[in-house]
Amino acid sequence: MASAHGTAPDLTRPRPGSRARDWAEIQERTLVPLYEAVHERLAVGPATSLLGLGCRSGLALLLAAARGAEVAGLEPDPQLRELARARRLTVAAGSLPRTAHSVVTVFEPLRLGADPHRTIREAARLTLPGGVVVLAAPGPAAACESTAVLEVARRCAGPRPAPAPLAGAGELGSLGELAAGVGLRLVGHGQAACPFGYADLDSAVRGLLATGWFDAAVAYAGEVPVAKELVEALHPFTREDGTVRMATEFQYLLAARG
Repeated sequence: MASAHGTAPDLTRPRPGSRARDWAEIQERTLVPLYEAVHERLAVGPATSLLGLGCRSGLALLLAAARGAEVAGLEPDPQLRELARARRLTVAAGSLPRTAHSVVTVFEPLRLGADPHRTIREAARLTLPGGVVVLAAPGPAAACESTAVLEVARRCAGPRPAPAPLAGAGELGSLGELAAGVGLRLVGHGQAACPFGYADLDSAVRGLLATGWFDAAVAYAGEVPVAKELVEALHPFTREDGTVRMATEFQYLLAARG
């Protein structure tokens, strides 16, 4: 276990599928309050057909299924898709046989891909009339101690563009404009405290790298240098027992199809 002032974890040995496993085993659970807040707000239950776009390893779908909903997902990453299917979830790489759902979720801006307008338009197409598209993004910097750590993603990316999820409150507003632009009607919004908590520095670095927010930085500077920068940035949030915790908030908006 890394100490409070430890060095970066050993990332020099390749571990096939490690990013996907780190997401499923470390990072995904930090978003449970967001998933549950949305499910409660929309009264997800037996009458709900829910589709997760970019569902990763499927924890949000599992939670919806536990409430009685019929769930399915789309996930382009084959390793994440395999983990979701191991949870006995119906997750496809492309289009699913069912064409419309009462709830369609995109819980992370990165899952919108290179063309957010196209993805939100597709989410609207896959939503039943009167159904709801859910879009989410990290909250404002004042509510997110993780903002200081995410600055590593900008600083180490060189000339590459900064990841979209780092825009905070402005990102949610942009998503609202995109939703309105494809004919969706904004019907609500909310927020959920999603503290990023980790057993140690090693887990924190692996979990954060698994978000995809640091991919441009890793591609430009290399994984080990970025990991070392993350360790330094995490020191203020590392407790005496070696655990790491950062206050983080996510916001969501609800957009209905007419």
